[in-house]
Order: sequence, then structure tokens, then C-alpha cells
Amino acid sequence: MADDWSGALARARAHAPYLARGLELRPDLAELLEQGRGDDAMALAKAAGEGIADAGLALRREKRALATALAIGDLADAFDLDKVMRELSLFADRAMHRALEAAIDRRVEGAPVDGMIALALGKHGSGELNYSSDIDPILIYDPERLARRERDEPGEAAQRYAREMVRLLADVTSEGYVFRVDLRLRPASEVSPLAIPIEAAITHYESSAIAWERAAFIRARSCAGDIAAGERFLDHIRPFVWRRSLDFGAIDAIRQLTRRIREQQRGPTAPAPGYNVKLGRGGIREIEFFAQTHQLIHGGRNRELRCKRTRDALDALAAAGHIAAEDAAILGASYDGLRRIEHRLQMVADRQTHSLPEGEALDNAARLDGFADGSEWLDHIALLTAPVAARYDALLAEDERSVPADSPHLAPVTAAKELDPELAERVKAWTDGRYPPLRSPAALSAFEAIRAPLLDSLAAADEPDRAVARWETLLSRLSSAVNLFRLLEARPGLFQLLADCLTLAPPLADAIALRPELVDALIDRSALDLPGSREELAEAMMRGERGDTYEDRLDRIRIVTGETRFALGVQLIETAHDPLDIAQALSRTAEAALDIAQQAASEEFAARHGRIEGSELVVLGLGRLGGGMLTHASDLDVVYLFTGSHEGESDGERPLGATLYFNRLAQRVSAALSVPTAEGALYEVDTRLRPQGAQGPLAVSLDSFLRYQAEDAWTWEHMALTRSRALTGSEEARTQIEEGLREVLCRRRNPDTLKKDLLKMRSEMAAHKPPRGPLDAKLLRGGLVDLEFVVHFLQLRDGIALTPRLDDAIAQLAVRDLLPPSVGDAHDLMTRLLVGTRLLAPDLAIPAGPQGAILARICRCEDFAALRQAFDDARAEVAQAWTAHMGERLEMDE
Repeated sequence: MADDWSGALARARAHAPYLARGLELRPDLAELLEQGRGDDAMALAKAAGEGIADAGLALRREKRALATALAIGDLADAFDLDKVMRELSLFADRAMHRALEAAIDRRVEGAPVDGMIALALGKHGSGELNYSSDIDPILIYDPERLARRERDEPGEAAQRYAREMVRLLADVTSEGYVFRVDLRLRPASEVSPLAIPIEAAITHYESSAIAWERAAFIRARSCAGDIAAGERFLDHIRPFVWRRSLDFGAIDAIRQLTRRIREQQRGPTAPAPGYNVKLGRGGIREIEFFAQTHQLIHGGRNRELRCKRTRDALDALAAAGHIAAEDAAILGASYDGLRRIEHRLQMVADRQTHSLPEGEALDNAARLDGFADGSEWLDHIALLTAPVAARYDALLAEDERSVPADSPHLAPVTAAKELDPELAERVKAWTDGRYPPLRSPAALSAFEAIRAPLLDSLAAADEPDRAVARWETLLSRLSSAVNLFRLLEARPGLFQLLADCLTLAPPLADAIALRPELVDALIDRSALDLPGSREELAEAMMRGERGDTYEDRLDRIRIVTGETRFALGVQLIETAHDPLDIAQALSRTAEAALDIAQQAASEEFAARHGRIEGSELVVLGLGRLGGGMLTHASDLDVVYLFTGSHEGESDGERPLGATLYFNRLAQRVSAALSVPTAEGALYEVDTRLRPQGAQGPLAVSLDSFLRYQAEDAWTWEHMALTRSRALTGSEEARTQIEEGLREVLCRRRNPDTLKKDLLKMRSEMAAHKPPRGPLDAKLLRGGLVDLEFVVHFLQLRDGIALTPRLDDAIAQLAVRDLLPPSVGDAHDLMTRLLVGTRLLAPDLAIPAGPQGAILARICRCEDFAALRQAFDDARAEVAQAWTAHMGERLEMDE
């Protein structure tokens, strides 16, 4: 069949906006393609970044040109599938190498990439990359050879280079992106840095790696950086991948991974709108796993089977007699056909999608592929998937049998610590078939390995019945648990994290029970690392797909926020970080969520109502949010302000006056944070600190707000302002607010009147909000509320130390000899206790289990008795400061 360049160009322009734009941007490239000069077009595309010093820009230019030329050649049947995948993979190699060079050069000008290694895995490793694929490298480094500044530690330098490489490749700019980079295939990604020292990586693969990691390394190769060193590393760990003895446990793990993928697919099982050509039944992944399963069984003793490319592996297995030649031919043809379908789906909009669309979008993709319509295309795809599904079903058949009545998995439970009889009966019922994840023999076998330590953990819980209920809720919500059980068995540290969540921290246990996918925060992320900056968190919350709806964007905020807060909770109960650092990280997370929620709500609102020139919404954070020290139970105390005048009007198709516009927008922002979506809710938003409280408008102009604060506000409102901070808005607006508030807070006051107002307020608060328990670091007399009152009194009396962070204000007052430095220590201890009890003792009672010891550790005390004494001493410090400045003695009885 003759190459059809004209038809390919016409279909691309009509049905693939991404390709049409690429042709529009490069008319010289389009001209060569129209002339059928495919090789010349490829050469021109590869030169698209030449002469551009900025590596990120150069790579983005080359990526778009190359993808355009390859796609047209593919659609014209001038470039076969092998050429397309090979060229995409080679470009990924070049891109990673240049990004690593640029990252190192930025820190050490002119330095070589020696010692920094990028390993390609997956389709990239096998040279089978698709149009809009992630790349899944593993980054390792040699500390002895890594280029770095003299003062840089090797590990610090390697992480810097890794982050910069990811940024150069993955950041979305006006020129697009190069590749999305996923580093989660690295060893122990839940706890490890982005780049791994080479010796640590070797130790991992030789001693503690699990089955799926073996399968991943079938297709691994050294692709960028110090390539020779990477090949030496792969040679070193080859015995880990290719074992001479048969390891059917590993084979079973691969099979169960596929079963889990099948069970989790919510779309149709045969080609139809919504069918996933990669993960669906009979899809690309099943062909890959079919080949890899046989490779793992036989490749340890036959080097000829160690092929990286899927088609090559199928042919080699057939040649060696391990699979039928007919199976190899049919699976190979289906693989090629499905990869072409995958490419057509991704050519349309450069989107990493594998699911067949609906309606006109399905017809559009079909016509791009040269079919008359979507129906004809579906028939073609069904011919590709059906033989794959049949052959993979046969591979899995041995796991389809039911559990025999005399299965040893139904034996009575024994454990080192006994549950009470009623709970023990419930435990026996777990394996009677009522829970889907515990029905197959493979699942029961995997569960058996973790049964005893799980029961020990549940029995040791402060409230075993509640811990058991949470575990049962988790089981009822999981679609498959084999992989989780085996991972927990292989990683005792990970098991302990999950067990601690279920038994030690009721809020975390409830979160897992409601959203089992949060367990992924322990498995797939660096669970014990503090999150990055507010900007990095915001970027993660913004990262989505082209065409995402408003609801999709809100879900993304909830996913990132929920996983981050959950991970921070794990870090707290594992005493991985100072609770003060965790409190700050919780605040950064909330600020990022607020920022992105406001952006999303503003864009959605402007689509109908337009914008008001010269005006903007600004969110003022107060309380613990303003002070940047949230707990897991904190509400968000905010005030909505808008700049500009009341007289403005929006410029949209449905214009609104300024006051109504910003009040409705403020409602949208609050709803974006507090209304539950498919991913749950985020925060309670408290706006009662606005002028006139709940009776006043939700959003007020900045001028009105400052006038109210100067003329009508009560003393308690000025106290609240001492911990205020503009969290959103332009730099100009924030500066304007800061200057206006400083003027209000620095005005001259009568000290006696101020003291009288504060004493009255605190007395009323004590009457209406008594302490909730003996660990109430906030409301017990001498606690944080009393400390805040003393600090706010001094701030307002003298117009000094006006910082929203309470610890900073205390430090500044101590420098002026208005408070002893010991008050700062008291603040830190009580804040640690406050943050800790929100998870470990939410009822603020004395914990009966191990929570007390954990609270002591996070508060830097030897044991719980020492913590109670330290808490009493801290309250006494505050009481002395109260007496010194407020002129009355605190009643310290609990």
C-alpha cells in the first residue's frame, strides 16, 4: 500500500488539534511532509532545539516538532510502529541526558555527568514509548564521582539534580512540557530520596526487593547520564532479575497484579466507550504480562529469553518452545494493533489517555485512524482484544478455583495476644467469603502471612473493638487486597505504619476506612518526608489533564490535600518530625488548597460574570491559619476582602456590581473548600470573624474593613487581627492590607481599658468554653489561650511584636524583657501537645495505651509522667506571666 501523506495530513488537521497546531507552528515541517519527504522532516524536527541555550525550551520545541513529524509519518503508513516507538524512546534518552547536564551545569558549570545515572524502565526501557507516555526512570548516583560544589554533600547534590531534571522535563509552560516524570519505581519509594546511592540500590535489589520489581527490570537499561556506570549497575543486579531457580511466588504476584488491575477497572470489559486499551481485559498490559511471566520463569536459565521488547520476547519464547508459535503470532499482532490504537487516542490532544471516548469523540478518533466511524473502529479493536483475553484467562486459570471446605486458611486464629471472645468470633468470619478481597486462595494465602501480626496489633489497641471495626470497613471497601497483603508482608515497616494508623490514631483510622486509597500514600510516596513549599503543593494540586472540569479541579485539590494531611498524620504518630514542623506543613497545605480553590472558583465565576478591572478578592487568614500553625482538627478562620471601590461592575455576559460579585465569589471559594465532592470534603471554613460576624456581608471592601476596624471594632477583633495574614491576592493588595492593619494595631490605647476588656473576655470564655479534659493544652488555665491573651495584650498595648506567628511574637517580647524566654519553651511544649492530641487523644483524656508514650516522645519528654509534669510547669510559666501583666492570679485547678 502506497504511503498516503496527503490523507494523513488531512486527517491530522481535521481530527487532531495537537497535530494541527504542530503543523501550524512549523510550516517548513508541514511543507516537507506534504512532499512526502519523511526522513527530511524527521531531521528538521530533531534540529528544532538547536541553538537554543535554554534546555527546557529547546527540548519542548524538539518534542512538538518530533511528535508532529512522527505522527504524520505513522498516519501515512510511511513509518512503521517500531520506528515510531524507537524514535520516541531515543528522544526521551536525549531529553533526560540534556536535562541532567543542564541541572548539573547550573550548579557546577562545565562539570560532566559522571556519577549521575538514569535507568529507563517500562516502555521507555524497551524502546517502545508511546506518544504521550510518562517516563519512569530510576535515578542512582555514585557519591565518589558525582560532580558537586565543595560544600555540597553528595546526597544533597543528587537530590537537587533530580528535582531540577524533573522540573526541566515536566513543568508545563507556554511551550508545553517534555515528559511527565514518575520516580515511584525507585527502591522503597515510600521512604527513599529521589536519587539513590548506588550501593544502597544494590543492597535493596539483593536483599529486600519484591516480585513486581523483578518484572520491572526485565526492560531496564541505562539511558542517560553516566550510561556506562548504569550498565555496570545493571550487570551487578542481573542475578536479582534472572534467577536460575523457578520462583512461582513471584509469578503468582505478577498474576495477582493483573487480577487486581482487572478488578479495579470500572469500565466495560470488551471494547466500547470507556474501555481501556492498556489495562482492560485483553489489553496491552495483559500481553506484556503474558510475556514477562514466562520470561521470569525461564529467563534465568536461557539468556535468549531476556528480551526487552515485547514482540521480541514473544518470538523468543515461541522459538524456545515455551509458548505456541500461534500464540506468539496472534499476541504479537494484537500488541502492534493495540499500540497503534493507543497512539491514535493520544495524538488527538497529546493527552495520556488509554480509554475509548464516547459519541463524536469516538468517531473523531476512528476517522483519524482511517475508519469510517466509531462503530467500525470498535469492531476492529474487538478482533484485537478477544484472543488476548482468552490466552491470558488460561494463564490465570489455576487461580480461579474456589476455596475447598478443608482449606487451612479457615483454621482457628491464634495470635500472641488474644482478642476477647466476641471479637475473636468476628475475626473467624473474615475468611467466610463475605469480604471480596478475602475470597480467592491467593488472597487467603497472602492474608495468612500477616494474620498474626495484624491480630497482635488489633489486640493491643486502646479500643480493640473499634480497631477491628475499622479494619473490617477497610476490607469492605477494597476491591482487591492481595498486592497490599503481600507488600505488607514484605515490608514490615510499612505494615507497622498501617497498623499504627488503625490502632493508635482514631482520625487516621477513620480516614483509611472511608478512603482506602489513602494507603497509597504509605506505599507510593515518601511517606515520612515533610511536604515541600506552598508553591510545590499548589503545583501538585493544579496538575491535571487538559479539559478537566471545575469538579475535576476540586477533586484534585482534595486528593493532594487529603494524601498530604494523612501522610503528616503518619509522620506525627511515628515521631518522624517535630510537631511544630508538622503544624507548619499542615498550614502550608491549607494555604495551597485555598490558593488553588480561589483560582479555580474565580475562573469558573468569571466565565459567566467576567471580572472587575482594578479589583480582586483577597483572603485574610486568622487564628492558627494566620499564624501558620494548624492541627489536623483546625478549621480555617478567614475574612474575605476585595480591593477597589463599591461602584465597580464586572464585564461578563451577566454583569454584577462589586459588592454582590465578590460576595458570591467568596461563597464559591468557601464551597470549593468545604462542600464534599466524590473525593470527600476538605475543611470547615469559619467566617465569623468578619465585621458584624454572621450578620454582616461575607466579603467587604478593604476600605470598609479598615474603616470598621478603626472606628467600630471591639477589642477582641483587634486581638484577632494580631494573628492575621493575607493568604491570597497580588503583592500590591497584600502590602496595602498589611499597612492598613498595622496602622490599626499600632494606634494608642488606654492600657487599663485594654486590660479590663481582655479580662472580661477571658472570663466569659472560661464560663462558656471549659476545658474538655486534662490534656486540653488550649483551654486549661495557664494554657495556650491564656498565653495568647498575654501576648495580644502586650502587642496592642505597645504596638510591638506584630507578627502573626505566636512563637515569633513571644521571642520578640522576650528580647524586650517583657516575657521570660521560658514562656517560649512553654508555648512550644503546649503546641506540640495540642498537635499530638488532635490525633492520638482527640477526647483529651489520659490515654490508656501506647499513645501516652508517643505523646511524651513528640513533646520531648522521657515518659508520660514527665510530660504531665512538663505540662504543669509550662502552665505555671504562663500563670506567672498572666499575674505579672494582667494583675490577677490564675486558678489552676483542672
